[in-house]
Amino acid sequence: MEIAGNTPRLTAREAGLVACRSCARVWTPDHARCGRCGARLQSRDPGSLQRVWAWWIAGLTCYVPANLYPMLITDTLLHESANTIVGGAVEIASHGSYGIAAIILIASVLIPVGKFLAIAFLAITARHGSRVDPGKRQHLYEIVEFIGRWSMIDVFVVAILSALVQLSSVASIHPGSAALTFALSVIFTMLSAQSFDSRLIWDDVRARRIAARHRKDVSA
Repeated sequence: MEIAGNTPRLTAREAGLVACRSCARVWTPDHARCGRCGARLQSRDPGSLQRVWAWWIAGLTCYVPANLYPMLITDTLLHESANTIVGGAVEIASHGSYGIAAIILIASVLIPVGKFLAIAFLAITARHGSRVDPGKRQHLYEIVEFIGRWSMIDVFVVAILSALVQLSSVASIHPGSAALTFALSVIFTMLSAQSFDSRLIWDDVRARRIAARHRKDVSA
C-alpha cells in the first residue's frame, strides 16, 4: 500500500502480523487461532480463488436459465401468461410504470451482470496483477459485497404477489421455474464474493514494490 506522497506503508504481513478475517483482531504468527472469536488464523487463504471461481461458475450456470424461463405465471379464467424477467419488465413499462420496470431491470439484469464482471475482474487481477489502483479495486469489492443482497428484489416481488393474488379459480399468480434458478444464482454470486480474500489485492502492490527495489539495487 501507499499513502500520500508515495511514502511506503508497512503492511501487517511485512510486520509479521496476521489479521483475523472474522473479527479483524491482529495477532502474531505464533497464534493458530484468534483469541477473541476462535477463528483459524491465516495470512492468506490458499483456496480463496478456487472457491471464487467455483461459486462464480455455479452462479452463471443458474443465471442463464433464470433469464430464459418464466419468472412469473399468471392464471385467469380466460388465459395463462408467463413472463421472463425482461419480458415482465417490458410489460410493466407498456402499462406506463416505467420506474418499476427500471428497478426490475437494474436489480435483476444490470446488477447481476455487473457482479459477474466485477468478481471475474477481481479474481483475474489478484492472480495476474493489474495497473488499476488497488484502492479502487478494494472499493469495487466492497460495492459488490454491499449490493449483492439487492439482487433478490425480483424474487421478493414474485413471493409477495404469489401470496397476495390467490382468487381461487378467478385469478392466481405463482412463481415460474426461473424464480428458483435466479435465487440460486444470487446466492452463489454472494458466496463467490465472500470467498474472495481481499488482501490478495494488496499483495500485487507489495510484489511491485519488491521488484522496484530489486531493479534499483541492480542498477546501483
